[in-house]
Amino acid sequence: MDKKDIKILLVDDEPDILEIVSYNLSNEGYQILTAENGIEAVKKAKKDQPHLIILDVMMPEMDGIEACEQIRKIPNLKDTIITFLTARGEDYSQVAGFDAGADDYITKPIKPKVLVSKVKALLRRFKQEEKDNKLKIGNLVIDRDEYKISLKGEEIILPRKEFELLSLLTSKPGKVFKRDEILDKVWGNEVVVGGRTIDVHIRKLREKIGDDSFKTVKGVGYKFVD
Repeated sequence: MDKKDIKILLVDDEPDILEIVSYNLSNEGYQILTAENGIEAVKKAKKDQPHLIILDVMMPEMDGIEACEQIRKIPNLKDTIITFLTARGEDYSQVAGFDAGADDYITKPIKPKVLVSKVKALLRRFKQEEKDNKLKIGNLVIDRDEYKISLKGEEIILPRKEFELLSLLTSKPGKVFKRDEILDKVWGNEVVVGGRTIDVHIRKLREKIGDDSFKTVKGVGYKFVD
């Protein structure tokens, strides 16, 4: 996919931030859309279907967390990558962001060149390797082409990173995947994420798939139990 075909939605209530980020990403050749609050962001996301959304957390009318939750409910945006760009670096806000369905978290201020590199790394996630169409493990069916799963015949919608984590763990049931390997294969070594990122996503998968399907190997990583 050419850069000119990639749409990025920037959402921030600070005009200066929108101007600076828009300028730098536009110079890279991306299509840039902007919104100043969460309500406007949800409307534009639904209409324009961007490939990447960069959301501020603290905004009027509807904050970034709620906007992210609303966007994740839109079926056509299941493959959209969502990252937060905010000055809030507390653990609780990062966890809240991941719980809402975000893929990543970028803390500002950030140098324009670094931001551009982050965006390029995030967008590389669209380049998926060819894999088997479907994987069936017990009552769980994973369709890697369509990013869909079903459990006991009922379809479950997962955010992109939850799906990729599940897909990795189920690729070799019983194998213990080390935390570094999970971060590298699911998030990519170009993107820096917090140490609790994996734990948050595993917790969400346990809630949706079943607690017994995932085993924590303390100090090492996680595995899927068939």
